[in-house]
Amino acid sequence: MFIVFVLVGFAAVVLAHTAPAPFLLEAMARDNAVWHMPREAPPTVYLTFDDGPNPTTTPDLLDVLAREHARATFFLIDRHVTDETAPIVRRMFAEGHAVGLHSATRREMLRSPDAFGRMLTTAADRIETLAGSRPCRAFRPHAGWRGGEMYAGVRENGYVLVGWGWMLWDWNWFRARTADSIAGDIMVMHDGDEKAPRRDQRQTVLAATRLIPELRARGFSFGTVCRNGG
Repeated sequence: MFIVFVLVGFAAVVLAHTAPAPFLLEAMARDNAVWHMPREAPPTVYLTFDDGPNPTTTPDLLDVLAREHARATFFLIDRHVTDETAPIVRRMFAEGHAVGLHSATRREMLRSPDAFGRMLTTAADRIETLAGSRPCRAFRPHAGWRGGEMYAGVRENGYVLVGWGWMLWDWNWFRARTADSIAGDIMVMHDGDEKAPRRDQRQTVLAATRLIPELRARGFSFGTVCRNGG
């Protein structure tokens, strides 16, 4: 019986840090965690895109969003924001999208709160320097992995950790990502790749092309997780 309790406790600790949905840590974080947005009229979907900016994919995705008059939130990896990609980020701001911060590795959850806060500030400063606007105080951890130290750093620096709705992400370990596998309230898709900043993520463009008009036909609007749009 003792072994059962140990295994259950170990599983709870693991899930608290890795579950792709709110779990034990979120019960303590409360105002510093967002996994669902408030219900609004009309019903609103929050499209979010991770791992960019990607010069191969993100401009085409922005074209789709512009054509459909839909706003979204882009969570950017610091090292992917360069002189080459800065015009893409400027376009995100100019077209009313929100820009937040994203980590490229699970190791960030091991930083102290102070070190984590410095990382957030450095990344936000670089975006502001290169793109002319500052990202909103929204952070999404790589693959949803988070910990108490990370939440302390988020809280102390005025940020909010942003997740996504249950089963509303486009990664699937068991089959290729396709437009058919994505759908709901905070939805996460990938316009970039943390290991390959120029890899074409065409499935995300195709998914957006299909999803946005279908959801709008069902009465949904599109919003950003940052109320100021950026």
